[in-house]
Amino acid sequence: MALHMLGKDPESPEGKSPTVYYDDRTDNYLVQGWKVLDGERLSQLDLPSQETVVEIPKRMLQFFPEVNNGRGIDV
Repeated sequence: MALHMLGKDPESPEGKSPTVYYDDRTDNYLVQGWKVLDGERLSQLDLPSQETVVEIPKRMLQFFPEVNNGRGIDV
């Protein structure tokens, strides 16, 4: 298994988050973002106990190959 970093938020103050990764073993994405702790927002989700929700800015969509004409962005 190898995780491939596809991109970090270019406006992140410390360059650490949010980040989008691709897992070539599972063919899934991993998203590092801000924890959603707002109870009102969480209450609107049907969230199983083994899952969590993170938030990323819209500008991060550019790092998903499906949004970027099938290409990843090299970082």
